[in-house]
Amino acid sequence: MTGESHTARRDALLARRLDLVANVSTLTAEALRLNQKRAGIEMDVLRLELEIGRSGGSAQLVQDLHEAEERRAAIMHECAACEERIVAAEGDIKEVDSSLAATDGN
Repeated sequence: MTGESHTARRDALLARRLDLVANVSTLTAEALRLNQKRAGIEMDVLRLELEIGRSGGSAQLVQDLHEAEERRAAIMHECAACEERIVAAEGDIKEVDSSLAATDGN
């Protein structure tokens, strides 16, 4: 590999790595937002369970609890999917880092 093509490949890998790190940062921010939303829903579930325990389960409270539990399940699914995307993006970074290390060895 010529010096010029070696430099171009390294530059391309560095640009790719930068894009991947930015993506991980974005995904991490999304995971934080989702976890905050999940915590809020958890508080709603607990509040409703306490209210049902105190005053009995009116039809409206039971319905509200059911809806909060559905929101909790949906947000937990979103959190898991986001975590999977983070793991995949981190794997891509590892591959780019390996390629960068190989270019340094040449």
